[in-house]
This record gives sequence, structure tokens and C-alpha cells, in this order.
Amino acid sequence: MVVRKAVFLDRDGTIIDNQGDLGDPAAVTIIDGAKEAITSLAEAGWLLIVITNQAGVARGVFTEKDITSVHDHIDTLVGPIERYYYCCHHPEGVLSEWTGTHPWRKPNPGMILQAVDDFNIDIEASWMIGDTARDIQAGQAVGCKTIWLTAPGRVTDETTPTLFAPTLGEAALFVLAEEQVP
Repeated sequence: MVVRKAVFLDRDGTIIDNQGDLGDPAAVTIIDGAKEAITSLAEAGWLLIVITNQAGVARGVFTEKDITSVHDHIDTLVGPIERYYYCCHHPEGVLSEWTGTHPWRKPNPGMILQAVDDFNIDIEASWMIGDTARDIQAGQAVGCKTIWLTAPGRVTDETTPTLFAPTLGEAALFVLAEEQVP
């Protein structure tokens, strides 16, 4: 079986401009440069996988079907995402089947580990890109490189990523440039 390299992407605040519960495809706004970044990574042979907490289900705000609708719409706007992994659990959920902790809820690495198994991914050659400490911690937990997307109020001293970048576009340039180093 072929071993693949991947870029794991957080969804909200990384690909789309959203920091709340989003279950409506019509409300999707792609962050400037995200489409181009995703296209350039895909064209360079990177497997692109979204890893996202979606606690709005646990909070009763939207359903798993709504998540799928949002992801389908994102695909029409940005292109080649191989798969979306999401976790609906939240410790303070109002729906009992989704209340509590779960190995897939970031900062736990369960979604990444599942993707590694599903796609035979070389984790040490792979990257996790996100806009929160929990995104970086999930990537670090499995041993991949990490890029924390910076902006006012985003970065804390909770963890230290491999790199910082202001946007997904800049992060993609780092990933692509590192690949060129002999």
C-alpha cells in the first residue's frame, strides 16, 4: 500500500470565516486565499483532510446532516478536500448522546489517527494547520508538524507549533517550500 503525506486542516477560522456554530451552507464564507492554498497543496500531491470539532450538534443548534451540507458547499467553493472528519461531542452538550468527552474531540488526536489509518498516512511527513491551541495540540499528539494561524487574540502560550503563519495561504507556502529543501 502506498504511504501518503497529508495536510490536516481545521475548518472554522482556517478555511471558512466562522467562530461559532455553523449549520447553514448559505452562511459559509471562504477566507481570502484559502481556495488558492488548497488548490496549490492538492496540485503538489498533498492529501487534504479537514479535522473539525462540531459541538453545535451537542448543543442542539444543528444536525449531522447540516454539517454534511456545509461540507458539501465548502467543496463547491474550494475544491479538492479528500475527506472531512468531525466530532460532535462536547462536555457541556444538551443532547445526551453527544455530551461528554470523546477521543475524536480536539485536542485529542482521534480524528487524525482515524485518517492515518484510513489513508495510510506518513504522519511525520504531514502537517496540521489550524487557528487554535487545540488544533496544534492534536497534531503534536500524533507527531506531525504544525502551523498555527495567527491573528489578534488567537495565539497563547499553551503550546508551541512548528511554525506560525498569518493565513492558510502563507502556511501553504511554508509546506510547499519545505518540500523543496533537499
